[in-house]
Amino acid sequence: MNSERKQKVYDLICDRNYVPMKIKEIAILMQVAKEDRPELEQILKELQEEGKIELTRRGKYKKLEKVRLTGRFDATARGFGFVEMEGQDEDIFIPEDATGGAMHGDVVEIEVLSQKSGKRREGIVVRVLEHAVKQVVGTYEKSRKFGFVVPDNQRLTRDIFIPQEDSMGAVDGHKVVAELTDYGGNGRRPEGRIVRIIGHRKDPGVDILSIVLDHGLPVEFPEKVLRAAADAAKTAPDTQSQGRLDLRDVPMVTIDGEDAKDLDDAVSLHYDAQKELWHLGVHIADVSHYVREGSALDGEAKERGTSVYLADRVIPMLPRALSNGICSLNEGEDRLALSCLMEIDGTGNVTGHQIAETLIRVDRRMTYTSVKKILEDADEEESSRYAQLVPMFRDMEKLAGILRRRRKARGSIDFDFPESKIQLDEDGRPLAILPYEQNVATRIIEEFMLAANETVAQDYYWQELPFVYRTHEKPDPDKIRQLAAFVANFGFGLKGVREVHPKELQKLLARIEDSPQESLISRLTLRSMRRARYTTDCTGHFGLAARYYCHFTSPIRRYPDLQIHRIIKENLHGALDEARIDHYGSILPQVADACSRAERRADEAEREAEKMKKAEYMQDHIGEVFDGVICGMNSYGFFVELPNTVEGMVRADRMEDDRYYYREETFEMCGADTGNVYCMGQRVRVRVQNADKETRTVYLSIAQEEENAAQDERE
Repeated sequence: MNSERKQKVYDLICDRNYVPMKIKEIAILMQVAKEDRPELEQILKELQEEGKIELTRRGKYKKLEKVRLTGRFDATARGFGFVEMEGQDEDIFIPEDATGGAMHGDVVEIEVLSQKSGKRREGIVVRVLEHAVKQVVGTYEKSRKFGFVVPDNQRLTRDIFIPQEDSMGAVDGHKVVAELTDYGGNGRRPEGRIVRIIGHRKDPGVDILSIVLDHGLPVEFPEKVLRAAADAAKTAPDTQSQGRLDLRDVPMVTIDGEDAKDLDDAVSLHYDAQKELWHLGVHIADVSHYVREGSALDGEAKERGTSVYLADRVIPMLPRALSNGICSLNEGEDRLALSCLMEIDGTGNVTGHQIAETLIRVDRRMTYTSVKKILEDADEEESSRYAQLVPMFRDMEKLAGILRRRRKARGSIDFDFPESKIQLDEDGRPLAILPYEQNVATRIIEEFMLAANETVAQDYYWQELPFVYRTHEKPDPDKIRQLAAFVANFGFGLKGVREVHPKELQKLLARIEDSPQESLISRLTLRSMRRARYTTDCTGHFGLAARYYCHFTSPIRRYPDLQIHRIIKENLHGALDEARIDHYGSILPQVADACSRAERRADEAEREAEKMKKAEYMQDHIGEVFDGVICGMNSYGFFVELPNTVEGMVRADRMEDDRYYYREETFEMCGADTGNVYCMGQRVRVRVQNADKETRTVYLSIAQEEENAAQDERE
């Protein structure tokens, strides 16, 4: 490429008298011969990619004015990252050599470059405005006069230098918490000092505790919070409580997993044959009666935001004296509740409802397994044991079916990915990975909770009172266009790409059911959707195709539910005057944002713990062969999901039968010489090569490939 010509083109576009032009106009102005037009096109393309010029929507070239934006840096384990900015649909890509020393979570100022053809916008980090990482959890590696901490969080790609005098006597293999004293830069490593030795990485429980500390999850409750919980737990429910609706004579049950201890929802159902109406009651523990706004209990619950369910432990939002005690709807005990009492017609439409403070008494503590035995397995022994409740269970099954059909008819999307539960021994070592499957009992509770959540949200939306909603926004049109283009390769269409309706995605998932592409397209469809969050604006829930939605049914383990219970109760008591409305209007945006962040933190910790234990489990299965399905792919290789839900990686650079490259537009790994192609959704036979608990990664190889190589050697 002639650099002199390139400079002339750039000088022209930078001239103050220049007006944006199309390539044809530039060619005429610069007297570019027809045969030299391809060279001009290449020059303009390079200037775009260098961030010097940009192409307008009308196809005209102009000088790119450098734009500086502020956002949060989201790093990846491979060194590059993205900057997330509030109000922006698309993140800005930051190449590895343009991070400016920023670490994961830092607030940074970036300079936005032009958008490369067919790719997202790029930028460079100009400066770090605020460091998010104050402490790092990792493994200590000791040298003679100093040491290093290798971060557990793979998004933190630089080891932390630890002077010997700041090591607290840590030895090789210790899991530690290091406080950063210098963030490094200009080729220097970050520096820190050890502030806590968690234990040796091989000690029982240290692995999960390291994840807990790495994500900043609070573990122990402050003493004053425990005392407040103990005092509240001693308070017996006031059976003469004025204004409460007494429902202790109404037959009701809780239905949960066998190991559940915080029972925060109960259900009741009666069918009025004369009026052809279902009377469904969803009764939720009145946690707000015991956790008052502004109290020590409330402050701690707000800080935690949610309970966290890890492989070997639960980190509750509330002390167990409340969550497993006075707030748990235990069988045969009087409990305070907030109930959503609904009248539902034969089509699943809620024709009337009442939200009331109630006094309840659960008749039986049921499990999903037990209800499944009664309804699906027709188990005579189980049916006889709960004979008085069996008619209500059958009615529940019938109503849940009606509600589900109505939800499906409006376009609600259900993803059916396999789930599992990891069984551990007393030392925290994984013994088995057990499948978790939806059944009739889980579907009953799911439908009833959804109905209550929608009913409460709609009620408070029309009252125009401050509230916290569960929002799931419409997908980014660009991602839907990409999805539509991809599924077209398999003969599947997608209507309404510019503003897709959830029903279209539901139809797509129905069409691909049981097809070879089902896993692939289901995952890509999920990835095309946004993450649900808490907001004060009721903009609907796209995935559920619901105009109104909130989280009302789990105040023991979710702070948003607890917060809206307070609003509901104040409203029922006529206490929502102008001052209180202004109060909630001022605090709820911050509450919603904090709860969304707490939920994301918990999700990440739960996912990391599960991946770690699955990798540890597979350490006992190295060399074994499994049949799996390719479920993910990138330039490094592809991921295979095994029947036990473990995901492992087949690295492209370790595939010895050919040189493989990644074809991004079709999600395929292609052999350069043999023409072999591996694609998403393809069934493959793989061998477990290694399992790294520290990196949470299982490494696989194509088994057939190894067998062929062995055959060649024998011949």
